[in-house]
Amino acid sequence: MATLAIKTEIKAPTENLIIGNSPAIVALREMIALVARSSASVMIIGPSGSGKEMVARAIHQSSQRNDKPFVALNCGAIPSELIESELFGHERGSFTGAHSRRIGRFEEANHGTLFLDEIGDMRFDMQVKLLRVLEDGIVTRVGGTAVAPVNVRIISATHQNIDDAIASNRFREDLFFRLGVVMLQVPNLASRVEDIPALIAHFQKGKPRGAVARFDATGMARLMAHRWPGNVRELRNMVERAGVLAGGETLNAHGVEALLGNAASRIISGGDLRGAGEALVLKPAAITAVAFARNAQPIDSKAPIDLKDMLETLELERIQMALDSANGVISEAARMLTLKRTTLIEKMRKYGVDRSC
Repeated sequence: MATLAIKTEIKAPTENLIIGNSPAIVALREMIALVARSSASVMIIGPSGSGKEMVARAIHQSSQRNDKPFVALNCGAIPSELIESELFGHERGSFTGAHSRRIGRFEEANHGTLFLDEIGDMRFDMQVKLLRVLEDGIVTRVGGTAVAPVNVRIISATHQNIDDAIASNRFREDLFFRLGVVMLQVPNLASRVEDIPALIAHFQKGKPRGAVARFDATGMARLMAHRWPGNVRELRNMVERAGVLAGGETLNAHGVEALLGNAASRIISGGDLRGAGEALVLKPAAITAVAFARNAQPIDSKAPIDLKDMLETLELERIQMALDSANGVISEAARMLTLKRTTLIEKMRKYGVDRSC
């Protein structure tokens, strides 16, 4: 299989962020170069896990604002009651827990770029306040009266169908006109599978040989035949999983098949990855006990066991697995884990889990 070299006249930062040489990616890089020349608002649309934040970062790094802050906020990951404070900041004592003054993301991004990810998840009343800031160019912190002028380029992103959201009164049409001066479509991975070798090489860059799994011709063909519902995020997770479970090995189609199996219902052994046998399929309810049993070390009565650490490690694995299966959609991952959405968000913060690609 031919190596996909990346050749473009666009600045190196864009080349390092937008990986691949498929026609769709070449066209996307060309569009990034065009929109980076202005400060017009950009809305990036595309499925979850396709790399919308990377596109936003590439626009910023190719723009005249590249020496100023790039500030990202995932509107879908912030509890609705805190989104106003996150965007505009707050004064001390403005609400319970506001022990000190704090500037918001608009002020943090002043003269730079503010990336509003999953803008389609923003509650309707907050959309009105956001629109006012975009029109007036000033922010007022929660609980305050002083105004602060801001000069910020807005890049937003969503995986939702904005036309449907507008039609169902979930998204303001006037806000859409402000945010979507330029619309950029990020392709799904299934439509550009020729970029998979380059993406894999990018994800493996800098890792020691023993932490990298290789793929023979049959393995690569199986990867390129996959539907990739989780897009680039799913591929990145698969590459990391391959490095952990088969570092130093060369995987064929059978090994890839095991890696691509539903991570929430499959325990994989080294033999399975090398195509020596079928992966063991378990019911989800049995996963925790089996995973513990396979990974647990014999108990030494003289050595203490950090049970808290073991449980936290398992909890983190389950959260990452659910987010992977839900393609990064927090509400769906919370449903899988039988947690409240806010509880899952708090746990993600605790472990530093980022659903962005």
